[in-house]
Amino acid sequence: MGSKYTKRYTEEFKRDAIALVDASGKTAIAVARDLGISSESLRGWYRRTKANRGGGKSGELTSVECEGTQAAEQGGREQQQTIERQER
Repeated sequence: MGSKYTKRYTEEFKRDAIALVDASGKTAIAVARDLGISSESLRGWYRRTKANRGGGKSGELTSVECEGTQAAEQGGREQQQTIERQER
């Protein structure tokens, strides 16, 4: 969970910001400055979108793959906790 100071942006805002980077020819840093947002946030959104389109770095997971990995890790933790409770 984020802190109470973490800004939340809508998916529409993120898509528009990414489209602005693509269409304007400006860097993500310049677009972020123009929009008044963190350049790290915009670069992260841009990288994630690029990966989801199949244009990410070699070995970079798409959002769907990340969700599947997280679900598998959660399932593994729950299974381990169940085993530990049964051993007591």
